[in-house]
Amino acid sequence: YQQALQQTLIGACAATNGRALVLFTSHSALQATARAIRRPLEERGVLVLAQGMDGSARQLVERLRHTPNVVVLGTATFWEGVDIVGAALSLLVIAKLPFAVPSDPVFAARSELFDDAFADYAVPQAVLRFKQGFGRLIRSGRDRGVCAVLDRRLLSRRYGASFVESLPACSVQVGGGLDLGEAAAAWIAGPGPGRGGRVR
Repeated sequence: YQQALQQTLIGACAATNGRALVLFTSHSALQATARAIRRPLEERGVLVLAQGMDGSARQLVERLRHTPNVVVLGTATFWEGVDIVGAALSLLVIAKLPFAVPSDPVFAARSELFDDAFADYAVPQAVLRFKQGFGRLIRSGRDRGVCAVLDRRLLSRRYGASFVESLPACSVQVGGGLDLGEAAAAWIAGPGPGRGGRVR
């Protein structure tokens, strides 16, 4: 999965000339991805900035807002409260569905309150965070962009429908990662503003 993720990001972010935010649920996955894609993308004129490696979340958001051809890799705080309006953010990539780590003490304690902790607590919490993450992309009625979800569970698990149904009305395309760059660039270049496309 990690190798496929890296190759998909290189192709997609090169096709959109950066202007991208990639959301992770794991710092280790973020760091491994940053190391792998930095040189190939910078050779294509796209600057890669990773949270915890190249600055704070606030610093990286400012770079994304004001610097062309940038892709930011983020986790934690990037899932909510980030406001980037306009063409500076045209591609949002969600690497994994944002389920909480079962070993987290708060999550574990609250899970004990439910008969079916996964269905009644873990999934609704992940859906809420997913919806918040998606909200980073379309911040005004004039924005246009693509959200790519690179987690097969969105289609292969029954709970995947809950994630899709939580989102505002938008176009959906299901396809392999190798098609992502071309599809994303074509959608972003399309006429007029949109509610945001989902390429899965």
